[in-house]
Amino acid sequence: MGLSTVRHLKQQVESELRSNILDFWCKYTPDNENGGFYGYISADHNTDPRADKASVLNARILWTFSAACRFYNENKYRDMAARAYEYIRDHFINREHMGVYWMLDYKGAPKDTKNQVYANAFTVYALSEYYRAFRDSAALELAISLYESLERNAKDMRYGGYLEALACDWSPLADMSLSSRDMNVPKSMNTHLHMLEAYTNLYRVWKSDQLRESLGTLLENVMEHIVDSITWSFRLFFEMDWTPCANITSYGHDIEGSWLIHEAAEVLGNRALLERAEEVAVNMAEHVLQNGTDRTYGGIFNEMYDSKLDDNKDWWPQAEAVAGFFNAWQLTGKGAFLDEALNTWRFIDKYIADRENGEWHWGVTRDGSRITGTDKVSPWKCPYHNSRMCFEIIRRVAGYEDR
Repeated sequence: MGLSTVRHLKQQVESELRSNILDFWCKYTPDNENGGFYGYISADHNTDPRADKASVLNARILWTFSAACRFYNENKYRDMAARAYEYIRDHFINREHMGVYWMLDYKGAPKDTKNQVYANAFTVYALSEYYRAFRDSAALELAISLYESLERNAKDMRYGGYLEALACDWSPLADMSLSSRDMNVPKSMNTHLHMLEAYTNLYRVWKSDQLRESLGTLLENVMEHIVDSITWSFRLFFEMDWTPCANITSYGHDIEGSWLIHEAAEVLGNRALLERAEEVAVNMAEHVLQNGTDRTYGGIFNEMYDSKLDDNKDWWPQAEAVAGFFNAWQLTGKGAFLDEALNTWRFIDKYIADRENGEWHWGVTRDGSRITGTDKVSPWKCPYHNSRMCFEIIRRVAGYEDR
């Protein structure tokens, strides 16, 4: 595979990013009556102006358009990033206890005030990206305050890692589950993975010794407790002492985690950790390549639950597969990884990208038939996975072009 191949991929994903993904969010999602962004748009493009507004969705919008502003100096992206930042700053931040409200009503009043650590992590991630784009010191100070609150209130000082959720005032919470699909356990892969990306992004812009230690310890915990070094997949749910609670393989999280683990080690700059992370990243990518890819129709499967395959293909694992396999190819030079990145992009282009109304469909069945009754915008349907894949490919291929 030569430079022309990856350059062509870069051209395709850049067109997808600017014309199909970002334009959709700019055009359809700002809530000009109540502020911020609409909380729900259906797959057939019916907007619910009274839908609740989720912290995760808003943080992901902030991250996406802050990143867009680093790549493209355009007012429409600046306006979206500023709108997202100001809305999070003014409505989602619990100043009394320094945390993030999980959910607001459509007018911006707190509705579910729990401190889901996952949502706090995404807010740190997004605020750090906003600072990278605009050098707004208030945004960085807010990100640091949330980081310090997480370290003070959510960190498990005995076994390591972080709790799933706590109450508004950081007191214990009976139901810590992230969603109706997740187990009510004290620790999860998902929360730690997104803590990892948040702390990595914050460390890019704030070289604190305390944060360096936090990020290094978190990375070690992920590689030691969450990655299964026999199967090279993530374990998903845990008791306090890291005892696994379920037998589930999430192919999307595995391929996403492979490159986020490597990214964290790169940003830390610790040689020993980086060598270990590279081994983990390649082995995890190989595991997904061998077990999670569909050799018949293309794309990657959702997950394996107690040996039962969910062979649907949601949008976000496909996006992460392009970035993750591309990263594995860069680490190894193994053509099969690049082939799979390209194959997955072709699957996205054919089945997942919505060429009629913009953005991406939620997902398809194994053979590419669209899954009905899904969302285009919701607490979990966002512009983050797909836009980030595009940014990653653009950035990585540009590195080859500059040599």
